[in-house]
Amino acid sequence: MTFGSVFLEIVFGDCTRLPRAGEEVYNEIFGFSVGGSVVTAALAARDLGASVALTTTLGDDLGSRLAEEVTLQAGVDLSRCQRAPGRAAGVTVVLNFDDDRGFITHLPPRPPGTLGGCEHLAQALAGARPAWCYLHGAAGMVPVLHQARALGSRVAVDTSFEQVETSPDLVAECAHLADVFLSTETELVQLTGAGGLAGAISVAGTWGPRLAIKRGAAGAVAVEGGKVAEVSEGLKDTVVVDRTGAGDAFAGALVAALALGSGFRDAVAAGNTAGSVTVGRLGSVGELRRYRGAPEWNWL
Repeated sequence: MTFGSVFLEIVFGDCTRLPRAGEEVYNEIFGFSVGGSVVTAALAARDLGASVALTTTLGDDLGSRLAEEVTLQAGVDLSRCQRAPGRAAGVTVVLNFDDDRGFITHLPPRPPGTLGGCEHLAQALAGARPAWCYLHGAAGMVPVLHQARALGSRVAVDTSFEQVETSPDLVAECAHLADVFLSTETELVQLTGAGGLAGAISVAGTWGPRLAIKRGAAGAVAVEGGKVAEVSEGLKDTVVVDRTGAGDAFAGALVAALALGSGFRDAVAAGNTAGSVTVGRLGSVGELRRYRGAPEWNWL
């Protein structure tokens, strides 16, 4: 089960600079996609053959409808989603530069009559009792993590830059309750307050049974039972188009591999593959195109 918000993505690739006030900058690399950790991780897990349920709020806006169509087409279970009239999906503009990307994002207010995120997830967990649940460490998640453990569900907890900046102690508390804790190298160093990766691993490696550190083109580091291994297996030689969603795809594939019986290092290698594939396409799940008269959306 994956949990989070859905986004309509408006993606620009190969940006040279931002426009100044009153100026217009043209860009030839552009596409629409859908994303959010809940969608990206779910599709990566489905690619490995795992059974996946989505836990999110879907409205009747374009982002929600596209996310629903793409995930249903992939065979993702949407029965745990809550429905609401009006806008539910966020909108994010992705600007890709040489070595990084930036976002301009809008999140609509929670639709009236719907449950808050943590309350909705708790309800979905109680009803579905999934083998694994993927979520981000955030406010309100600690009771949900205790609930998951009581139900026998395993949990993969990821970091997000905002939470690492504003609530590092909360993220660390969530990491202590996780079966797998995932983080980028930069976020882990910041979260632990260590001077570098080795120090960060020494701190975070004691928090739980497994730690996966995402390092982009360098692969990942797997920490299990006190043993640290650099994992480059699974990496693909890919021309980077857009880094959006690579970390969530990594996580979805890793969790799916574990659920299907793989060892931890092999699961991390599966994450490397999913991340490599994701950065080679425009948008978290690839560019969406609908041709006149086509019965369904196709993504590249």
